[in-house]
Amino acid sequence: MQLETLQEIIKKKINKSEFAIITNLETSDSEIFELNKPIGKNFEKYKDQINEFYKNKKNGIIENTNIFIETYIRPIKVVIVGAVHIAQYLIDYAKSLNFEIIVIDPRGYFATEQRFPGMEIMNKWPDEAFKEIETNSNTALIALTHDPKIDDPALQHALKKKFYYIGALGSKKTHANRCERLKEAGFSNDEINLINGPIGIKLGGKSAPEIALSIIAQLVSETYKKWLLQFYLPQASQREYQMKIS
Repeated sequence: MQLETLQEIIKKKINKSEFAIITNLETSDSEIFELNKPIGKNFEKYKDQINEFYKNKKNGIIENTNIFIETYIRPIKVVIVGAVHIAQYLIDYAKSLNFEIIVIDPRGYFATEQRFPGMEIMNKWPDEAFKEIETNSNTALIALTHDPKIDDPALQHALKKKFYYIGALGSKKTHANRCERLKEAGFSNDEINLINGPIGIKLGGKSAPEIALSIIAQLVSETYKKWLLQFYLPQASQREYQMKIS
């Protein structure tokens, strides 16, 4: 591998870019592959197979060739609002998944390094914290505090930025009250219905680790729906598909 290629790989990893490294194991020739960008002549005839590996987030050797593909997928940014007990279990489940976790809670006695070792913690109100976080439609929000003063601003930000996953903890009554507040804040029913509330898939569990498991399962499911829309469906079909799975 050439030094220039290696330096570019390091740069892309630091920037959390999505790319793949293509290597001919026989000649040691390597290059960086990025979706919808030209591919070198040495690998051009394998473009379709390389695309399939990349879209399926797979590493491996193309059958009957010496071409090895190693993919690097950008971590999904997941913002957890509320440094509560459930959040600790959520992070434990998420450690082996491709998620970049940020914990927001203005209550310093909850959001501590001791309770969340190695995590990015922001002891700020959501309105202040989101000014410092780059967010977009590839971001997920999990709101856990039950406190409208903390959860509502985070939910409003997520709806405005069109987060691909938005979930909020609370009973059906709590969620109904939450929806009324969002209507009063000017959000439409279609927008409010994008919130998964009560959060999580229905596992029937009641304990903190069981609730966390139901949340992480729903998050993973929605993540793969987003990935399917992005890579496999034509633009004209995406809206129709989204209506079917909603």
